[in-house]
Amino acid sequence: MVDAERPDSHGADYKIPRNFKHLRFLKSPGMGPIDVLLHLLSFAAPAFALAALLVLAGPLLLRRSRPLVAWWVQLALNSAVGVAVLALGLWHFGVDGKMATYAALVFAVAATQWAGSGGWRT
Repeated sequence: MVDAERPDSHGADYKIPRNFKHLRFLKSPGMGPIDVLLHLLSFAAPAFALAALLVLAGPLLLRRSRPLVAWWVQLALNSAVGVAVLALGLWHFGVDGKMATYAALVFAVAATQWAGSGGWRT
């Protein structure tokens, strides 16, 4: 067992004070700029995938409505809302990947897609 208080310990976060454990990735000697970029892209991947899926499926699901904005604007708005929801979930829970965050992601991006495609007019 590794003890974080002992000086000869090889614990992963022994130099990070307890108040700053959420900044652990900044002190990691093994993460370069490419690794940070890959981690950020992996964090945002569910938002990007859901945004693309809803933009592609929107015309099939809401046949009677005409979109208010172009598909690429809908994709950008859905992605931005999705990443914001994921960031709020990370801030609120302190960890990534909570099911409540993913449920909020689906609801928020679906509401954005519905509003952007003029779904209330059908």
